[in-house]
Amino acid sequence: MPPSSSQCPVDHSRIATSAPPISAEADLDEAVEFIEQFYAENPEAGDPARRLAWARAEILTTGTYHHTTAELVWGARVAWRNNARCIGRLYWNSLRVRDLRTVSDADSVAAHCRKHLRIAGNGGKIRPLISIFAPEAPDRPAPRIWNDQLVRYAGYRKVKGRPLGDPRYLGFTQAVRKMGWRPPYRPTPFDVLPLVIETVKDGPRLYELDPVDVLDVELTHPEFEWFAELGLRWHAVPAISNMRLVIGGVSYPTAPFNGWYMGTEIGARNLVDADRYDLASTVAGHLGLDMSSEATLWRDRAVLEINRAVLHSFEAAGVTITDHHTESERFLAHVEKEERAGRGCPADWSWIVPPISGALTPVFHRYYDDSAPGPQFVSDADAVARAQHGGPPAFADIAPAADDRLARFLA
Repeated sequence: MPPSSSQCPVDHSRIATSAPPISAEADLDEAVEFIEQFYAENPEAGDPARRLAWARAEILTTGTYHHTTAELVWGARVAWRNNARCIGRLYWNSLRVRDLRTVSDADSVAAHCRKHLRIAGNGGKIRPLISIFAPEAPDRPAPRIWNDQLVRYAGYRKVKGRPLGDPRYLGFTQAVRKMGWRPPYRPTPFDVLPLVIETVKDGPRLYELDPVDVLDVELTHPEFEWFAELGLRWHAVPAISNMRLVIGGVSYPTAPFNGWYMGTEIGARNLVDADRYDLASTVAGHLGLDMSSEATLWRDRAVLEINRAVLHSFEAAGVTITDHHTESERFLAHVEKEERAGRGCPADWSWIVPPISGALTPVFHRYYDDSAPGPQFVSDADAVARAQHGGPPAFADIAPAADDRLARFLA
């Protein structure tokens, strides 16, 4: 996976929240640790003494400090390298970084998110990419993206039966409809949700993605023609958009990043989880499997065929994807490289082991380092809530005060 989730192919929107509260002020100790680490791993940068002195002075004066371009790029890549729940880290050093720290208004953030999807999609040859917007700073809150991925599908409640679309986003869909979004006249299971960008100045605003922004794949099966009649599809760029990138004590709450998908994330989770599309019984019925008992393993057989369809469809469409066996081998190659470099490799076993055929992969049969070094991507409880339920706004308490200050200034 020379680069999604991700990129880590893992869907990070499911990550449990244990991060400390976001702070607008940079942590001096973290800044010093990061700068020393940067210079240690990049000896060509020279002596860190002057840089350390400058960063200390800047933090003591302003409450934060400004990363150099080299520090930003390296910090983002190392945050991926340190992501304990990502199996696809072998190519962490190939992550492309878009430095958008001067961008903070909602219109521009949305435009750059759309551009991110087009650059990353790359006609199917998915590029691992991160777009880093303005950081959090004292008296200057950073923008927020409510969506947990730049591309998500709407969920619609029905009077009877299962919801139409993705049930995980029923609340988010209802919230954006109240904000003014209008779904298609005839809703489908795969209607792309609008982006919600929030700033202190403008509050939450909606931005629809154009079809050209969203690369997706229609799902077919290499053996069963009826599979195409199910009308399934999935988007190709898993751009995680509500995790906070923390580099040396500075928080970047808006930093969407992607790699490419691992097939099981679509075929064994998104399309199969009970709180998502829950398609195992549908496919089992078409396969004619005996569902009278779990002991017939009908569920396992159905999920396997769904995964075959996902891998087959992406490969037939010329869109980058990886399977869980290949990615497991790559991950252990990454662990070995890190150990040769004298570094540990943080990993969460429960996330590294694939959701199907776990014991058949080499990542199953070992223990891992459970440390959490920085830089890193972290998930905040309020960001998770906004992504699933469409609120509450991040700046509900401070936006009125900001408006009052602006009014006094203009007066």
